[in-house]
Amino acid sequence: MKKALVCGAGGFIGGHLVKKLKRAGYWVRGVDIKAHEFAPTQADEFLLLDLREAHNCWHALAVDGGTFDEVYQLAADMGGMGFIHTAECEIMHNSALININMIDSAARIQVPRYFFSSSVCVYRDMALDEPTLTEADAVPANPDNEYGWEKLYAERMALAYARHYPIQVRIARFENCYGPEGTWRGGREKAPAAICRKVAEAPDGGMIDVWGDGTAIRNFTYVDDMVEAIYRLTQSDLQGAVNLGGEEYVTVTALAETAIAASGKNVHIRYVDGPVGVQARNFSKVRSQALDWQAETDLSEGIARTYAWIAAQVARAKDAA
Repeated sequence: MKKALVCGAGGFIGGHLVKKLKRAGYWVRGVDIKAHEFAPTQADEFLLLDLREAHNCWHALAVDGGTFDEVYQLAADMGGMGFIHTAECEIMHNSALININMIDSAARIQVPRYFFSSSVCVYRDMALDEPTLTEADAVPANPDNEYGWEKLYAERMALAYARHYPIQVRIARFENCYGPEGTWRGGREKAPAAICRKVAEAPDGGMIDVWGDGTAIRNFTYVDDMVEAIYRLTQSDLQGAVNLGGEEYVTVTALAETAIAASGKNVHIRYVDGPVGVQARNFSKVRSQALDWQAETDLSEGIARTYAWIAAQVARAKDAA
């Protein structure tokens, strides 16, 4: 039986990844600074550890019978666009410490295979209808925010260790990931969850606020598709960063309209000032095609599932108030 360590197992993608690995027959240890807020962990073992501390990384990696076969490093201090633009120091300090300590510990303990979750935030802003960017186009670098700068540095650090230690490193640059069992309120939620929450809270005939003018373009990839891609990438021979996301690019307005349609309500959109991030995203998926993978869940289907889950959370919170 293979053994896997999932760092960030108390988070959204990490929690779903634990379930994926268990279905694949792994013995899984989950590690995070907090327990999962919405779903009981399905890991065989879950440790509450602060991975900013190097000794906790060694503790996380200590396992009977040698080393873990695979380490999945998804632990980070992060959130939606509002959080990214207001918590720059916390993001860079906390995530950098986690990434420095985890790759150093994993390499020195001779973990064979190491996955690192990066982000398309490493890329520069794009104009509407601009040709696709490949993974190589991240350098020369000009990320839109400090979150992207930290991710880019962490990528290079992991690859440096791979050059000097017997550790295989796999790097995914995530596009926006969404789905049930993720943060949906409190300021760290991402756009799909925030919009679904606003629609769920709005009365029929009401109004929701959307930051910006709604023209920003994004890809939104459903979490089940993303964890399948993570698994395939980790098992593959693809070295260097790989863009992971679907081919369906939509405006933020289209995202909001999809959530409204899922609700069955008549809700109007009001555009307000707020942090939007880059204007457009459009990335090459040539490298990810080598994984024999593509996102199978279209936006309407994925948002319908996500909206139903968030609407239930909103109703539960209202009943508890």
